[in-house]
Amino acid sequence: MMESAIGVLLSQFKMYAGSDGSSDTLSRDEFRKLVKSELSNFVKDAGDPGVVDQLMSSLDKNNDGELSFLEFWQLIGQLACKRGGYSQ
Repeated sequence: MMESAIGVLLSQFKMYAGSDGSSDTLSRDEFRKLVKSELSNFVKDAGDPGVVDQLMSSLDKNNDGELSFLEFWQLIGQLACKRGGYSQ
């Protein structure tokens, strides 16, 4: 079950990341689309580009304007902790 959940996360990341030709990273636009379509019940104000941009900036540790899967994974961990009632 956990293996299939990881598989889904990987395939969704690659699908959204690949919309501009590179499936290695999420651009700002790709990240906005992913959050709005896939995480709207987990991310407050997921439809607000300013909120999503701020979220992306907080995840973009190397400040290259894109999110690697590892940077994106931080968001999944944060959302899972919040949803499960775990402190971060």
